[in-house]
Amino acid sequence: MRCRHRFALYLRRLCYHLPVCLVMIAAPLFGQRPELPQSPQVQPDGRVTFRFLDPGAKQVQLVLEGTPGTQSMEKTSDGVWSITVGPLEPEYYGYVFRADGVPLLDPSNPKIEPNLLQLRNVLHVPGKIPEPWEEQDVPHGIVHHHFYKSGIIGDQRDFLVYTPPGYDPRGRKRYPVLYLLHGFAFNASSWTLVGRANFILDNLIAQGKARPMIVVMPFGDGVPEIVSENGPALRGPALWQRNYDLFTQSLLKEVIPQVESMYLVLQDRKDRAIAGQSMGGAETLLTGLNHLNTFGWVGAFSPGGVRPNYAAEFPLLVQGASAKESSSGTSAAPLHLLWISCGTEDGLIASNRRLVAWIKSQHVPVMSIETPGMHTWMVWRNNLVHFAPLLFQSK
Repeated sequence: MRCRHRFALYLRRLCYHLPVCLVMIAAPLFGQRPELPQSPQVQPDGRVTFRFLDPGAKQVQLVLEGTPGTQSMEKTSDGVWSITVGPLEPEYYGYVFRADGVPLLDPSNPKIEPNLLQLRNVLHVPGKIPEPWEEQDVPHGIVHHHFYKSGIIGDQRDFLVYTPPGYDPRGRKRYPVLYLLHGFAFNASSWTLVGRANFILDNLIAQGKARPMIVVMPFGDGVPEIVSENGPALRGPALWQRNYDLFTQSLLKEVIPQVESMYLVLQDRKDRAIAGQSMGGAETLLTGLNHLNTFGWVGAFSPGGVRPNYAAEFPLLVQGASAKESSSGTSAAPLHLLWISCGTEDGLIASNRRLVAWIKSQHVPVMSIETPGMHTWMVWRNNLVHFAPLLFQSK
């Protein structure tokens, strides 16, 4: 039932793109191919021209990741709407067109970013020097895809595992492991397809900046209904709490045991890290900081969704709690690293600053990072580039 629920969300979202889909489907049947304009067109100086064919539209706008609001496009005599933006920094950008208020994909661009609520096209603006998240001429790791039935959540779900270059499943060498969580409405593939985590690790490892590690990327929804097109009316505090609680249970009792039975991973807390972005950042904090004997390294990128009663949310961080007994009956161990980062133009910056201030008031060491940027993958990719080299280093 829950799998059908997620599939229905995909179908309903597809209806937004119906005009484009009908053109692409009908063209071969009638022996005609629509002359689609070139889009996007990246120029050598980083400027980008977007074009969208829709003669009947009254207004078409560009929604570009990293740019606030929308940008109006101009219509030419042949019914093509266009706009040139930039120059843009070398990066990967998500974008959609909005025709008379309806979000539409760019039919000229086959590159699409996965999302359970809103699909977007992907634009790549290359630079003269490869960025850390770009594919480079270095040894590459392997991304494995696993599926399983969750007895805790009750649905079929998946997780991805990155093994670094040189990993030999028949060997004896064991590796530290990072559990990397995605944000709201994304899926288990998002950190590879959008966040480009595997290329980031390939490049960092090849440069000697990060230890070779295994990275596990699980599906992060604790309750499938948290992704609903009916909006926040159905996503009240009780559902969010259930979402976090069930995800934590599934990660600890289902995903981690599977990983540790299938892969050569070190199983001490000092060799186990957890990190995530947005909703995954909140899950990281709520899971990692309440299971200090499981995770020794915690990194939250633009976390959103942590309730402000921090003492109740993170009882093990309350001043003096390190000497208290945890629910498992063992004393809470200190973290090797607690990292919390956020973009300065992100709407969550204020709440993140309050959280960091409270953590410091409990005399808990925290690395607080603020960078330019909004609530975007550009910020989160950069976070991973700087967070991963800190992991599993000798103290």
